[in-house]
Amino acid sequence: MGFATTTVEHEAAHTVAESQGLRGTIPGAHTKNLFVKDKKGAIFLITAREDTPVNLKHIHKHIGARGRVSFASAEAMWEMLGVRPGSVTAFGLVNDTEARVGFVLDAALLEGDLVNAHPLVNTATTTMRTDDLLAFARATGHPPTILPLADL
Repeated sequence: MGFATTTVEHEAAHTVAESQGLRGTIPGAHTKNLFVKDKKGAIFLITAREDTPVNLKHIHKHIGARGRVSFASAEAMWEMLGVRPGSVTAFGLVNDTEARVGFVLDAALLEGDLVNAHPLVNTATTTMRTDDLLAFARATGHPPTILPLADL
């Protein structure tokens, strides 16, 4: 799509805590991602700033879920996003060609110019402009639901 990106390779990072120790001085907001499903099987990818608390007991009221959400299976993650646990990323939306995954984006990520995420593997971090992430999501058929997740 012609987006300007930079990618830094590093050791595998499966959690936010692990990634904080590996990334060095990569500029921009860093993300965490939650792949969840509601009681009827609808799937959502929640992408938040790494330090934003996400209240899974109440978020369903704000994202269009039917009942509380819980973590979706690794099999569903692979089938829909083409990634394994520990590598989930907003970039995985490119693999959801049927737009089955609802995309929820933390408003705090939009406060800066740059955002960072795994490029489908957890051995690297890719940086892109925040506006480009929004354009990417829309182009893949996943217009984001933007919410102030820390306030929910």
